[in-house]
Amino acid sequence: MSTTERSVVGRRRKPASGLPGKRRPASGLPGKRRPASGLPGGPLTLGTVLLWLSIIVLLPLAAVASRSLSDGPGAFLDAVTDPRALATLRVTVQVSVAATAVNVVMGTLIAWVLVRDDFPGKGIVNALIDLPFALPTIVASLVLLSLYGPMSPVGITLNATKAGVIVALAFVTLPFVVRAVQPVLIELDREVEEAAASLGANNLVVFRRVVLPVLLPSILSGAGLAFSRALGEFGSVVLIGGNIPGDTQIASQLIREQIETDQPVDAAAISVVLLAIAFVVLFVLRVSGNRLARREAQR
Repeated sequence: MSTTERSVVGRRRKPASGLPGKRRPASGLPGKRRPASGLPGGPLTLGTVLLWLSIIVLLPLAAVASRSLSDGPGAFLDAVTDPRALATLRVTVQVSVAATAVNVVMGTLIAWVLVRDDFPGKGIVNALIDLPFALPTIVASLVLLSLYGPMSPVGITLNATKAGVIVALAFVTLPFVVRAVQPVLIELDREVEEAAASLGANNLVVFRRVVLPVLLPSILSGAGLAFSRALGEFGSVVLIGGNIPGDTQIASQLIREQIETDQPVDAAAISVVLLAIAFVVLFVLRVSGNRLARREAQR
């Protein structure tokens, strides 16, 4: 072995601390352990969280499920298999899927523009994305009715149509997709895109082969939240939807009608069905998103 090689090997074997046989503590202070991060009192904090979730989420869900079965499983099946209930659930799922599909495309595009482009008024547009979260949904329905109702100033009448319901649901669910995709785009390494472009890939290929696989888990997450919100939406469609049974009536409107006509068990049964649909969709999309994220991380 030459002198140069021995010198390189010696430098590689030299401890990072400069003292043979000793390691510098991670905290930088000998004999002291780095303080644990996070909230103090792990078991107490966990118990508080579980108690709060039980009060806010689990107990109300259990109460609804118990109420739906108060007259027996037969009454539950009769309520959810009633022709009007089935038609309403079908319409609800259809318009929710349509609104989610629209927001998957437009929400991703809006997030892309907000992250990658600079234009006057960008801050205002970015703030407007969260407006459906703060605006009372009944106000959104009133605005949409004024814009697309019988006396539409733009000449487009969507009142009492499925298209009007889809527009209302797309309005209230848009932020879910945008805010799910936007942080991932911000953290995305653009050097990979530049490398793909330098190899001759056009913009469409770069987006489909480089960007989209990274964004897909967040898109699925935002889509699941948007779909679940659309399933239970009421305020934004109450005016523009028309509440036509079998056509524009959605599940939340039927539930309200059943409560007003003293049918609480039927209303609870349909509520349980909506909860089950939302849970299954969220679970499937979450599992699919996690698998895609792990697969992308292994590349």
